[in-house]
Amino acid sequence: MSARHSSRITPIILSGGAGTRLWPLSRAGRPKQMLDLTGGGSMLALTAKRVAEGDLFAAPIIVAGADQAEAVAAEVPGLAQLILEPAPRNTAPAIALAALAADPEAVLLVLPSDQLIRDAEGFRDGVRRALAFAREGWIVTFGMKPERPETGYGYIERGEPLAEGVFAAARFVEKPDAATAEAWVAGGRHDWNGGIFLMRSGTYLDALDAHAPAIAKAARAAMAGARRDPSTSSGGTGVRIHPAAAAFKASPAQSIDYAVMEKAERIAVAPLSVGWSDIGSFEALHIVADKDGEGNVVVGPGLAIDARGNLIRSDGPLVAAIGVEDLVIVATHDAVLVVPRRQSQRVREAVAALKATGRDDLL
Repeated sequence: MSARHSSRITPIILSGGAGTRLWPLSRAGRPKQMLDLTGGGSMLALTAKRVAEGDLFAAPIIVAGADQAEAVAAEVPGLAQLILEPAPRNTAPAIALAALAADPEAVLLVLPSDQLIRDAEGFRDGVRRALAFAREGWIVTFGMKPERPETGYGYIERGEPLAEGVFAAARFVEKPDAATAEAWVAGGRHDWNGGIFLMRSGTYLDALDAHAPAIAKAARAAMAGARRDPSTSSGGTGVRIHPAAAAFKASPAQSIDYAVMEKAERIAVAPLSVGWSDIGSFEALHIVADKDGEGNVVVGPGLAIDARGNLIRSDGPLVAAIGVEDLVIVATHDAVLVVPRRQSQRVREAVAALKATGRDDLL
């Protein structure tokens, strides 16, 4: 490995989420990260493009579900390493697989595949600013500057400053109530937890050994028994890694926040203001989308007449919304969703009802 290559950051893109809060657009066979939600390409393709600067980043490693291999390859042609999870086990085990596949001294940038970052260069500048800390054994998380008192996100409280734009992380806090969120935003010491991390591979594995040894053990066993197949699809000449299924399924299903970030020492936060959104609901999609003069978002065949503040999206039939306000109306070839925009988190209730009635064909 050349010195130039070893000095670059290895992006780890996590592409295992289902995105059920965006049903009926997002389905098991075409989850949120495979959708074009902002008009610029799929969320996965945009994420890969964000870390494609050759002087800063090495080739990415993507971790995805086993049934998503061809979809990932189509969105990210020429991928060098694709790790295919035999079962979902949340982020801590998924990152462990990637850390074991990377060079032990490599600095990893772990990022979800389904987030929007409008200022890609500002994001890369933030990564550069935090890089020295990651090389020195810190785990750096990137806090996203709150744009509103959001109750649907976790927050990170800043501690003492470590350098310009980098702070010790005082604590991770769960989703607050409205009054608490307002106080945190006004106070200026809390940032949204964006789920993006910068750290050495060995630092992360050491932290797992200390704080979540069952995850570390399962990941090592799964990678030791992994099958590696060459991949030539979509112009690629890389490898698809299939971790040993029984070993990986033995892992506890835990997030990196719970398994490591809330327990480890030397945790830092680097606040960013880069136009971030997880687009985790139709309300969030409405916030980031282009709107007409009445605050409507219309994508696909649709009409908004004497209507205000609506999100109207159709993949086929014409949707005409007349005299309504603040609704989400989504039409696909086989389903129609109508929900008050500010209650769009309740979409998961429809998903649960469909599961309970055996309508998996709609999921």
